Amino acid sequence: MDKIKIIIVDDEKLIREGLKIILSTYEDIEVLALCEDGHIAYEFCKSNKVDVVLMDIRMDNCDGVLGTKLIKKLNAETKILILTTFKDSEYIEEALKNGASGYLLKDSSYDLIYGGIKAAFGGNIVVHPDIVSKLVVKENDRDDSLIKEKLKEETGLTERELTIVEEIANGLSNKEIGEKMYLTEGTIKNNITTILSKLALRDRTQIAIFAFKNNLIK
Repeated sequence: MDKIKIIIVDDEKLIREGLKIILSTYEDIEVLALCEDGHIAYEFCKSNKVDVVLMDIRMDNCDGVLGTKLIKKLNAETKILILTTFKDSEYIEEALKNGASGYLLKDSSYDLIYGGIKAAFGGNIVVHPDIVSKLVVKENDRDDSLIKEKLKEETGLTERELTIVEEIANGLSNKEIGEKMYLTEGTIKNNITTILSKLALRDRTQIAIFAFKNNLIK
């Protein structure tokens, strides 16, 4: 069985070592290294194949935002999963812009972190439901139907495509979206290709950011 090769990046030694002990108990996870900041992680990635980087967002020498930018520029295939707190919404948004695959709270259960690693490795967006609202600019008199109608006019997206955008931002895989919308996985893939083309975006992460920016997340 091929293991998912990960590194853990955090400036707190106890957190790094604690995560390593727990995550090493999963048969399909291999912890390659523990790194104190984003730059050390970047240097490790230069000479080693890393599948997923589990990265703290706040670190003194090189934080998770810069670390994400450096590593994604080095190898776009490496997935980066951010560990954050409720207070870090601006950092989260910047990390997503620079290619992070999602974010989890630092006090998430180990099973949730493990599931996040698996999801990120599989190419999905990982979002913690408790902090999605922190990334969305809420409007006092928000009218969801008006927001969607405006986006349809501006982007050419259909109602179905907007729904798929929402579900991507909610962290669902193509299969899960298909099951929820009673469509085949292939149909969802085709719709996502169309969405990327209409919005001139590169990948699912950018679709999620689009959803956050346009208040599509409830």
